[in-house]
Amino acid sequence: MSNKLAFIMLDGLRFDTAASQMGYMHHLIEMGKASRFKVKSELPSLSRPLYEVLLTGTPVYRNGITTNQTVRLSHEESIFHLTSKNGLKNATASYYWVSELYNSAPFNKMTDRVQLETDKPIQNGMFYWEDHYPDSHLFSDAHFLLNRYNPDFLYVHSMNIDDDGHKFTADSKEYRNRAIAADIVLASVLPKWMEAGYQIIVTADHGMNDDGQHGGTTTADRDVPLFIVSDKLEPGMYEEEIPQLQIAPLACELLGIQPSEAMQKLSLPNLKKVSS
Repeated sequence: MSNKLAFIMLDGLRFDTAASQMGYMHHLIEMGKASRFKVKSELPSLSRPLYEVLLTGTPVYRNGITTNQTVRLSHEESIFHLTSKNGLKNATASYYWVSELYNSAPFNKMTDRVQLETDKPIQNGMFYWEDHYPDSHLFSDAHFLLNRYNPDFLYVHSMNIDDDGHKFTADSKEYRNRAIAADIVLASVLPKWMEAGYQIIVTADHGMNDDGQHGGTTTADRDVPLFIVSDKLEPGMYEEEIPQLQIAPLACELLGIQPSEAMQKLSLPNLKKVSS
């Protein structure tokens, strides 16, 4: 397996739902191909602040992305910045807030939907703005980017689980079924991506509570899964709870690049050091 990484973020997927509904991801664990951790999200457990946490490895008090209404470019060094700086190729199929954090803000629906071969931190991006934009279409967008540009770092950001959580609450068949549907999409694309040499991270920004909301301090709000497919980590179920600030330096480690100075030192168990 190479240093290429596909980082998949399933917005709004809480840990217990992932543990009970995602059969394909747990099949990979049972077959010794993947590992699973529980992640404790940063606070506030809101979307845009946690996008910044996941991609820069910095806490909210430092990065200043404190609410979903904080519409401006990031002041931090993201994984997109770092891959470009290290001569690597990156791409993303994501919700438009990711573009607003790293390429341009505010987002212009008429001009910013497709951004290819740019000189911005995100080199190749395809963005959507409807929360119900189908995950099936999103992963097709991502697969196009993978085949066309062969990125070293591919970031994929799905919104359907979060959308159904807000509409129907986490304690609903719709929310659970949407998690199953996402798992089926992963079962369709991940074998192809793994065959192409990609390591895989699957995680979430925050969870979802039984009121159909998130933002607070409960385990429903904060506990999310982390699945890793990489020969640089021993497979299996890990009991350790991982701080969310560890995910960005983990991504850098799997990519074989130095993390930013603002990121935490990586302390994930049983990970082979690969960066210089």
